[in-house]
Amino acid sequence: MNIDMQKYEAALLVEKKNLEEQLGHLGRVNPATPGGFEATYAEEGSETSDPSLKKADQSERADDIEEYETRNAIEVQLEARYHNVLDALKRIDNHTYGWCQISGESHKIEDARLEINPAAATCVAHKDIEI
Repeated sequence: MNIDMQKYEAALLVEKKNLEEQLGHLGRVNPATPGGFEATYAEEGSETSDPSLKKADQSERADDIEEYETRNAIEVQLEARYHNVLDALKRIDNHTYGWCQISGESHKIEDARLEINPAAATCVAHKDIEI
């Protein structure tokens, strides 16, 4: 099995850029966590963007908190995918891309799996095992 590294690297770089854009719309880079992001309120700086401000009524503050929690949940999922993509790019750089991270160099990740998910770190047999 020959892996077309350039094809997968290109796909991963496009996905990385898309994820960075999506994460940028949901929040900002977290300076306390290298490579991490944090969700922000939808309208940063508005009267209702901070639930501690007393000018906004309770219902507006509740809506803001609910929207923040939704944004945060999406951000967490996108950030996890973002780190999977970064890890895959590192595996390309250190020539371990395409090999199952569970069974090591004894088992390559199937072409079909990489086509569907270029950031896959395991073969199909080990897909449900957390790394």
